[in-house]
Amino acid sequence: MSETEDQSPFGRGFIAACIVIAAVLLCGALLLITGLTTDPTAASASTASSAADGSGSVGGSVAGSGEPSDPAATPSSSGNPSAAGDGARSGGCALPDGDQAIPSKAPSVDGWDVSRRVVVPRSASYGPAKTDTDGFRRCFAHSPTGAVFAAYSAVAALADQRQAIPTVQKLMVPGPNTQALIRELTKEEPSTDSEASQLAGYRILDADQDRATIMLAVPVESAYMSLTLTLIWHANDWHLQPPPPGEPVGAPYSQHRNLNDFVAWSGV
Repeated sequence: MSETEDQSPFGRGFIAACIVIAAVLLCGALLLITGLTTDPTAASASTASSAADGSGSVGGSVAGSGEPSDPAATPSSSGNPSAAGDGARSGGCALPDGDQAIPSKAPSVDGWDVSRRVVVPRSASYGPAKTDTDGFRRCFAHSPTGAVFAAYSAVAALADQRQAIPTVQKLMVPGPNTQALIRELTKEEPSTDSEASQLAGYRILDADQDRATIMLAVPVESAYMSLTLTLIWHANDWHLQPPPPGEPVGAPYSQHRNLNDFVAWSGV
């Protein structure tokens, strides 16, 4: 079946709101209704070529499309969450780089957790190796597969709008675009609405050891909506490339009738 992709048509007041998964789901529902279309190849190429700007358990044996293993394996906890962009965040949390192949099949997991009401994968090999006291998951393997794990956790990290600013400070590559996003967030009234959700799959548009652009599919009604994240290896961990000022996190958004172009990967 064919699919269509859509650039978010919403104004400035909606930009910061799109940082949370609940708003992303809303974006998807509205996009499915509007039916605005663009060229999928052009949208993907534009995202991939962008320049970088300088918790409860679901059951450890639930592996979705990956393979189950030891349910006792859990991410370690850190009582000292670090500030944005400083070297402290990377201290003592490096995992072995591991296989540098782009994962064309669902990676094996140790289990799936609920992080800020989003179902996310956990692996002793790929991360997260640490979880801060505020629930922020960090320390992922320096590989394309590690980037996929980090992308799922990034969506979860952004799901709680009440923690949007500290999350952006920890998660995004430091620089003027990140500071612009933080300034925009300070103008927004945080929403307390949150729906439990999970991602349905991923599609790697471009990846090497230090950079990965990943499209993530979210179920919306009987179809799927996707958002696209670019992750940069910075300060010994995967960080999100912030959007240019005036653009929402995760753009361009796309709508898809099925997961034919994705690797299906979910926990429940």
